[in-house]
Amino acid sequence: MNFEIYQWVFLGLGAAIIGMSKAGIKGIDMLNVTIMALVFGGKTSTGVVLPLLCVADVFAVWYYKRNIKMEYFWKLLPSVIVGILLGVWLGQIIDDRLFKKIMTVIVLLTIIILLWMEVNKKAQFPHNRFFSNGMGLISGFTTMIGNLAGAFSNIYFLATGLPKNEFIGTAAWLFLVINLFKLPFQIFVWKNINFQTFTVDLYLIPCLVIGFFIGKKIVGVINESLFRKLVMGLTLGGSVLLLIS
Repeated sequence: MNFEIYQWVFLGLGAAIIGMSKAGIKGIDMLNVTIMALVFGGKTSTGVVLPLLCVADVFAVWYYKRNIKMEYFWKLLPSVIVGILLGVWLGQIIDDRLFKKIMTVIVLLTIIILLWMEVNKKAQFPHNRFFSNGMGLISGFTTMIGNLAGAFSNIYFLATGLPKNEFIGTAAWLFLVINLFKLPFQIFVWKNINFQTFTVDLYLIPCLVIGFFIGKKIVGVINESLFRKLVMGLTLGGSVLLLIS
């Protein structure tokens, strides 16, 4: 993988965005998906990004280890796993062009939901198994197809009304588990994680660490209300950018 200097700049920015996202700047990860897909293409980009996500998840769990609501973790995990297995199967039988089209449909769905939430600010989401299982299934499928689960998990955790730190901490534990679960499928089934992609990741880890600590500083100075607005705005903006890219 030989890149031009401008491509390395984009990759470094993408890695820093992963770090910022895992530190708590939710929604910004959609920008990383866009950057990586532009440089590598659809399926290949997921193989480069996943090890970086795992490293960032470890940082996030370490920092927010006291801020987890296990009830929400266990509500989502089983259906997320089912969604991942569905994504593994589909990813084997489609080419990269169709892969990108599916990502586009997912983004459109995300935009529709976010706009509906913004227009209907007083609307209450159901706090039942049907809602959590549905969001978990979509999150699992989208995390496997294009590391796009962040948008749907953001919608779910916003709907639960979790405070800022519990939102970040619970999501951190959830994604550490599911990203580690995804690793063997992408190494041995999709075969889009290899020595070359891993080497690229090693070069990008310093950018990821810098991004994490920048994100941590930002999260520390914003209040609960601003945090929710920031998550909503970044998720929507990132979805639109990915759609038009």
